[in-house]
Amino acid sequence: MYKKIVFIVFIISFINTKGYSVPPVLSDNVVLSGYIKDGQNGELLIGATVYFKELKTGTISNLYGFYSFSVEPGKYTIEYVYMGFKTVTRELEINTDVSLNIELFQETESLQEVVVSGKKLDANVRDPQMSVQKLQSKDVKSVPALMGEVDVIKVLQLMPGVQATSEGASGFSVRGGNPDQNLILLDEAIVYNAGHMLGFFSVFNNDAIKDVKLYKGDVPASSGGRLSSLVDVRMNDGSNKKIEAKGGIGLISSRLTLEGPIIKDKTSFIVSGRRTYADLFLPLASDEGAKDSKLFFYDVNAKLKHVINNNNRLYLSTYMGRDVFKDVNSKMDFGNQTYTLRWNHVYNPKLFSNITFIGSKYDYKLGTNEEASEFTWKSRLRDYSLKLDYNYYLNPNNTLSFGLQSIYHTIKPGTAQGEGDDALFSKVDVPDSNGLEHGVYISNSQKFGSRLNVKYGLRLSGLQNIGKGTIFRFDDDYDVVGEDKYGSGELFNSYWGLEPRVGASYILNNTTSLKSSYSRTRQYIHLATNSTSTTPLDVWFMSSPNIKPQVCDQFSVGLFKNFADNTVETSVETFYKDMDNSIDFKDHPDLLLNDKMEGEVRTGESWAYGVELLVKFRKERFSGWLGYTWSKSWRKFDEINNGEKYLSPYNHDHDISVVLNHKLGKRSQLSLNWVYFSGAPFTAPNGRMFVGGDIIPLYSKRNEEQLPDYHRMDLSFTIKNKKKEGRKWEGEWNFAVYNLYGRKNAWSIYFEQDEDDPYKSTAQKTYLFQFVPSVTYNFKF
Repeated sequence: MYKKIVFIVFIISFINTKGYSVPPVLSDNVVLSGYIKDGQNGELLIGATVYFKELKTGTISNLYGFYSFSVEPGKYTIEYVYMGFKTVTRELEINTDVSLNIELFQETESLQEVVVSGKKLDANVRDPQMSVQKLQSKDVKSVPALMGEVDVIKVLQLMPGVQATSEGASGFSVRGGNPDQNLILLDEAIVYNAGHMLGFFSVFNNDAIKDVKLYKGDVPASSGGRLSSLVDVRMNDGSNKKIEAKGGIGLISSRLTLEGPIIKDKTSFIVSGRRTYADLFLPLASDEGAKDSKLFFYDVNAKLKHVINNNNRLYLSTYMGRDVFKDVNSKMDFGNQTYTLRWNHVYNPKLFSNITFIGSKYDYKLGTNEEASEFTWKSRLRDYSLKLDYNYYLNPNNTLSFGLQSIYHTIKPGTAQGEGDDALFSKVDVPDSNGLEHGVYISNSQKFGSRLNVKYGLRLSGLQNIGKGTIFRFDDDYDVVGEDKYGSGELFNSYWGLEPRVGASYILNNTTSLKSSYSRTRQYIHLATNSTSTTPLDVWFMSSPNIKPQVCDQFSVGLFKNFADNTVETSVETFYKDMDNSIDFKDHPDLLLNDKMEGEVRTGESWAYGVELLVKFRKERFSGWLGYTWSKSWRKFDEINNGEKYLSPYNHDHDISVVLNHKLGKRSQLSLNWVYFSGAPFTAPNGRMFVGGDIIPLYSKRNEEQLPDYHRMDLSFTIKNKKKEGRKWEGEWNFAVYNLYGRKNAWSIYFEQDEDDPYKSTAQKTYLFQFVPSVTYNFKF
């Protein structure tokens, strides 16, 4: 069946705007191809526009800066455009295939250059893909940050349709989905926990990041495995022109990045590291217990790039990060590791390939330091993956993408070892689980005339459960009635499914378009947690004979319009998500070190819908955006809440974000953001009863109560040092305040028993950050 689907896509892609088929082998077209780079450091530019003025059409560079476009032989005026860079124009007579690499240089800060470039930046209108947000390092840097540590994830949380799961958390919900339904990739490797210090900071060091894309619905067919979103983070390749260094010194952390050529214009590197240092001052504390405590995180990004020739490039990148906490009574550490080896190969001017070997690991350790009751608890998740991606530039109106990926998952949910004489247990070992997750895809981006752009594709995904393992059988009351054991390497269960993806844009005029999309996604690996906050102790588990994959169908429609020479972009999108085999947990689930955890899981249906408004603007001195979301997210499970529907814990009816940047002069900038969203639902006790002499709380319906609304304002002021002629050192001071007016936003709600009346309790609010100032010195040389 898959071969038939591939054949149909190829046939459709040969249809040109006049309605007849023209096989490319009969075409007399010639091809212009090459790479588009940053002229200052050699970084390949993703999504740069190549525009043929005579044809009034063009193409964009792919994820590796490569472009290809077929034209009839002749003379052309070609413009190379990338936001924030000066446009390059080339007059070419193309009579045969031509390979042309282009270097673009960053703009000066004049209004004229900003406006001229703005006239070409109409991707908001013309791109057939919708529900996509793009960020560059400079976008992230301009937003006020908690404790001065600029953060990609925190900026994404300011976009419509994206909400933080709690105050300061790196976990987030997209269009009412769960945090584990977001696929987060760093150079194509999966990041399972994107947070440091319980989520207050993300694992992404902005100095090491080149490009970030958030897909909220219209996820490319090349990616899968999650229901709600894809966050695709790409690291810098490292300058191949000269040695450069940059970094920052803050109140709680510092960072340093070093990059440059090993062989100029051929081999380059980048190494970037961060560390907090609050623990360095703990020995000075007056409290004896604090002197021996530890509290810090560190991470390192590193990457090598080697240009073999114009048709072959190799990349090796890695990330290593760790959080460490220790006090008198307890200890904990956790972290991620990723490894990516990529080979870019150009077979011919029309065919580009990328072959990737990927490794990813997340693990944590938890324990106590009390000798009598000491124990250690360990958990680990590891992936190995092979991925093949191809771009075939069939003709000026069609670009085919196809490929495959296989991921080998190994999950060690938990091993706990009691070591003290009074330990509650000697050893608990939850059995490992293993599985192979597959994806095969093909898609086409097609132009029908000058107005209609369509992107359509199909992904075949699957999961194969592999032994060694034990699967428990449950009755209707979720009591264990038997078990099935499988030997090492034995394949004992499989799931397969098709995932169609379709998106289209119809251009009404030069500044306005209508877009729509439909996508189906399937998720085979899930997160067990009964908290909306990010924690390092979450347990991942795979679909199995007892738990089917989650499936989501999402429909989106939007109106996109630009104003003022494309310097103001607006969009209104509406979406509807329908999810089957959704996962939730019974009341009071036992999720930790439970080898029968599948008996705690309940499956049902969920759905979400909403409207998103976004206004982005960039002027000479002002830039920023305004976002608003109205949405609802519902769940319905036969065995939860008496079978009645209830709100998702990630439901927020209203969500507003305002981001403003104002250049006060050549050396200074003022930035502000304001956030508001409706309080999240939660389940509260509404009574108490005595059972065997103990007081047991009685709870309301699931998620019937609501936290107070959340809002805060952040402010930052940046001033650059005067630049002296001939001096390479550049520095700037950043002064910021998080939660400027001191709003006490609820982080959690707990209930305190009345001393005089044991049947009565009152709600108490816990809040984290009331007013947090910070100072950071950033430098570059």
